[in-house]
Amino acid sequence: MSLLRTFRFQSRGLVTTTKKWTAPKGPTGIVMLNMGGPSSLSEVYDFLYRLFADEDLIPLGRYQKQLAKFIAWRRTPMITEHYDDIGGGSPIRKWSEYQATEMCKTLDKLSPESAPHMPYVAFRYAAPLTEDTLKQMQADGIKRAVAFTQYPQYSCSTTGSSLNEISKLSKKLDPNNEISWSVIDRWPVHAGLIKTFATLIRDKLEEYDDSVKNNVVLLFSAHSLPMSVVNRGDPYPAEVASTVSHVMAELGFSNPYRLVWQSQVGPSAWLGAQTADTVKSLVAKGETNVILIPIAFTSDHIETLHELDLEMIAEAGVPGIKRASSLNGHPMFIEALADIVKNHLQEKKTSSKQYEMTCPMCTKEVCINSRKFFLQ
Repeated sequence: MSLLRTFRFQSRGLVTTTKKWTAPKGPTGIVMLNMGGPSSLSEVYDFLYRLFADEDLIPLGRYQKQLAKFIAWRRTPMITEHYDDIGGGSPIRKWSEYQATEMCKTLDKLSPESAPHMPYVAFRYAAPLTEDTLKQMQADGIKRAVAFTQYPQYSCSTTGSSLNEISKLSKKLDPNNEISWSVIDRWPVHAGLIKTFATLIRDKLEEYDDSVKNNVVLLFSAHSLPMSVVNRGDPYPAEVASTVSHVMAELGFSNPYRLVWQSQVGPSAWLGAQTADTVKSLVAKGETNVILIPIAFTSDHIETLHELDLEMIAEAGVPGIKRASSLNGHPMFIEALADIVKNHLQEKKTSSKQYEMTCPMCTKEVCINSRKFFLQ
């Protein structure tokens, strides 16, 4: 490929062609990526500051860091109360570490040629932070690693931000690229994921009388995105919709359903319809049998335990409004995680074909640079 053609590909957001991943022998680090959450009430401010300071997640303009400090200070008392309501902190670290550990145990049996597999968790906004995890991996002598996003559906605001962070930190902490990386950047329609969601929905449907079971409305709820992110071509809405469609196909399209969006922050336009507004509208129309399904989350955290369970379901006070259990430690889900990594390791690719392309309207140099890092 000529230098001119390479430049044209990069200017269009196409970095390179997916190539085979060659890595040294030895332990394989499996790094579970997520935004994380404060494990204690004292961590809430720092968590919120890091979250709002991340322009990949919530773009606030040229004064991002200053605004982040103000927003975090303003919201800390209320968010601290919310975490106090669900037990004094987020359970996402507990679940992430459990999922990573159990997955690696299964992986050692499924993929002995890449064993032993060592589990790591790298959070974007809470401990264990990505930087601390990378330092621990170096101390453990890891030479090959898989960055495994725990956002099944890709967004530059979530998975993209985590991969950008690994890329930037690796240049500082591992300038000689002693750790060889590959990326599992999305898995929205993996059979194990779909079957686990379908199983959890069926379990919840069993709580309804047979006379109404097939008319229960299934509301698939995913974290919303600012429309500024959607309009630059972020693939997240389409990939979430694909997950929903596959789950409904697994269920035989047995019930009416909709995809809705939660957790909007600030006055700017976000992807809708909003989950809270939809629940209120359904109740007002007499639809009192509804199951909320957190379709873009791999474990419980504040968006499920507080936003869905307390702010929507408890406040509605309607017995027929329920929530399907989160994936958490479900054995079928753990098997799915291991299968995803096993297949990735066997394919020996650095990433999916989709990761090579940035959002069509993206102009961020950091997105191009992170792809250069992972696809080198």
